[in-house]
Amino acid sequence: MKELLERILNHESLTRKETCDILVGITRGMYSNEQLTALLTGIQMRGITVDELLGFRDGILATGVPAVLDCDRYIDVIGTGGDRKNTFNISTTACFVIAGAGYKVAKHGNYAATSTSGASNVIECHGVKFTSDTAQLNRSINECGIAYLHAQLFARAMKCVGPLRKALQFPTCFNLLGPIVNPSRPSCQMLGVATLDQMRLYDSVYREIGIDYAIVNSIDGYDEISLTGDFKVTTNDYERVFSPSELGLLTAGPEELSAGADETQAAEIFDSVLENRALPAQKDIVIANAAFGIQVYEKGRKSIDECIDIARESIDSGRALATFRKFAEINS
Repeated sequence: MKELLERILNHESLTRKETCDILVGITRGMYSNEQLTALLTGIQMRGITVDELLGFRDGILATGVPAVLDCDRYIDVIGTGGDRKNTFNISTTACFVIAGAGYKVAKHGNYAATSTSGASNVIECHGVKFTSDTAQLNRSINECGIAYLHAQLFARAMKCVGPLRKALQFPTCFNLLGPIVNPSRPSCQMLGVATLDQMRLYDSVYREIGIDYAIVNSIDGYDEISLTGDFKVTTNDYERVFSPSELGLLTAGPEELSAGADETQAAEIFDSVLENRALPAQKDIVIANAAFGIQVYEKGRKSIDECIDIARESIDSGRALATFRKFAEINS
C-alpha cells in the first residue's frame, strides 16, 4: 500500500489488476482506516481512470455474493450519489413506476452516505427485509416485477468501507462503483451522474462492459433528471440535451426535490408519488427518470414521448402503487 500511495501522490494511474487486488485486500482486512482514507482521498483529488474503476468493479464482483435472476432482461435505475443536493428517492420511486408499467427491475441500492435517505433507507422504512436468498429474489421479480438488492448483503467490500465513507463526508470512488456492481449484472441500466466528467467516464465504462445504457446529468449538478433546467442524456445511440418544456413536463424548483430532514419525510414523499398525490413537479421528475429508463429497456424502439406516457399511466392507473404494495408484502 505504501508504494501504491506514493504513486497516487505522484499522479500516476494504477492498473486494473492493482485496483482489483486492493478490493480483495479490503475484504480481507489488510488495510487500516488511515491507509484507506489516504487512498480514497488521493484518487478523489486526482480523478479515477476507466481501468481503475473497472478493476475496483472486478474486485467487488469477484469477492461478492452473486444474484442469479431467472429472467432474461431487467433494468436498474440508479444515481451515483454524492451530488450534495439531498433529493428525495427519485431513482427508487422511478423503479416502481417502471415495474408498474410491466417491465422487470433489479434495483441495487444502499443506505445513504451523504444524504438524508438512500434507497435502502426508504425501502426499510416500509418494513421490507433485505435478502440475498436467490429463491426469494426470483419470487419477487417474477410476482411483482421488481427485486431489491441491498448492496451490503452482496458486496463485502462495500460493507467493509461503509462506516469510513460515512465519516469522510465527501464522495469517493465507491460512489462511482455502486451503479456498476449490481450483483445480478443487468443487461440495461439508467444512471444519473453529477458531472459531465462522470458522464464521459461511465460512457467509456459501459461501452467496455457492453450493456444497454442511458446516462443522465442535470446541467446544474443533480445526479438525476431534476427538471430544474436543461439536462443531458447519453445512450448507446445518441447524445443530446433536453429541456423540461420540450417534453411537456414542469420545470421544478430546488425545494421541490428535497428529501426533507429525515427518513420519515423522505418516505412520505416516496409514498405521495406512488399514491398520485405528490406535488406536480415531484411526479413529473419521477416520470422523466422512469421514461428514460423505459427507453433503454426498449432499446430505443419507443420515442421518449411514448415512454413518458407509459410512465405517467403507471402512476395514474395505480399500477405503480400496486406493484410497491405487492413488493412490500412479498419481502416483509
